[in-house]
Amino acid sequence: MTTDTLLAPQAVNLQAQVSGSSFYTAMRLMPRAEREAMFAIYAFCRLVDDIADDGTRPRPIRAQELERWRADLAALYAGQPAGRAAFLAGPVRDFGLRHADFLAVIDGMEMDVAADIQAPGLATLDLYCDRVASAVGRLSVRVFGMEEAPGLALAHELGRALQLTNILRDLDEDAGIGRLYLPREVLDAAGIAGDDPLAVVADPRVDAACRALAPRALAHFAAADQLLASRPRGRLLAPRLMAAVYRVILEKMLAQGWTAPRRRARVGKARLLWLVARCGLAR
Repeated sequence: MTTDTLLAPQAVNLQAQVSGSSFYTAMRLMPRAEREAMFAIYAFCRLVDDIADDGTRPRPIRAQELERWRADLAALYAGQPAGRAAFLAGPVRDFGLRHADFLAVIDGMEMDVAADIQAPGLATLDLYCDRVASAVGRLSVRVFGMEEAPGLALAHELGRALQLTNILRDLDEDAGIGRLYLPREVLDAAGIAGDDPLAVVADPRVDAACRALAPRALAHFAAADQLLASRPRGRLLAPRLMAAVYRVILEKMLAQGWTAPRRRARVGKARLLWLVARCGLAR
């Protein structure tokens, strides 16, 4: 299987979308079989995420589309014609990817389809992060060749660290489609009573709310770093790089704050290459 034949025209579009990103850089550093498995996982995630984010179609239609993915995955794992999920057959076979982890990703997308998430409680946010990020990590660590216990631990910690960083980075983009992932607890602590996404992200007190959430991401990064520093078995350059890049993004946001107007935090090409070299030396 190659990325060119993975999903026909969709594969080319997906590759163009991630080209130049830290994910694509990390993926290119992997051996071919692992790289293509990771691209397949990413493609699956993008396809179901596009369903969840498609505001042009009614929620029941999008829910039906996610159910079709469940059916195709069930067929794949039953050894039957798998429809749209057929491109996952090679990675599932070669790396023992688990059915439950793909389903967890769909469960996370269903949370967005059922209703726009707005100021969830911390427990609900943690469940969402587990489904849309740590479940992807559980698939990924099998491609990385990690043993069960450290792999699950890394997926838990790094998945949550990355997703919380995304939430803090994408405030305006999420608000634009009616979503607000900042948890109710940090909004209350900042004195923000409402949950209208556009109103919340325009409130100067959102900076305090974001600064209250950021330490949770930092704690997950620290736990992931500790796991990686223990040198578990596996090809770990990719997760090391993702952790390093996203930590830099979080640190940039902490330095510039979240008061509107916000500038999207990015890692420049030169800094990215430096992080690649540093992470490579840490192997």
